[in-house]
Amino acid sequence: MTEKTLYERLGGYDGITGFIDDLLPRLQSDSQLGRFWQNRGNDGIKREKQLLIDYLCSNAGGPVYYTGRDMKLSHEGMKISEGDWAVFLGHAGDTMVALNVPKQECDDVVAFILSLKNDIVED
Repeated sequence: MTEKTLYERLGGYDGITGFIDDLLPRLQSDSQLGRFWQNRGNDGIKREKQLLIDYLCSNAGGPVYYTGRDMKLSHEGMKISEGDWAVFLGHAGDTMVALNVPKQECDDVVAFILSLKNDIVED
């Protein structure tokens, strides 16, 4: 028996989309992080959301092809600080709690997110 991918364990495309549907509004309404969406149009936000879903699905082992830029290029110049990163992690954790994501999947998601830190946070 083969082990299921993280994509499958998170509920596939619909599960990952549900995660993003819960997480993005948290980030956008946050007093510290909201600045990143402040001057974005709805179309740009929708495109960003779809790229994020595709990125997560692809990296979790799903059958989705990600066509966007890498994380370093996508976040370059945004001045994302350690404090921003900590707030983001809190919201991601709150989303996993709200969606009752099992512990093993939470641990795997956190490990993946932490692997992106050097590409996202600017010193």
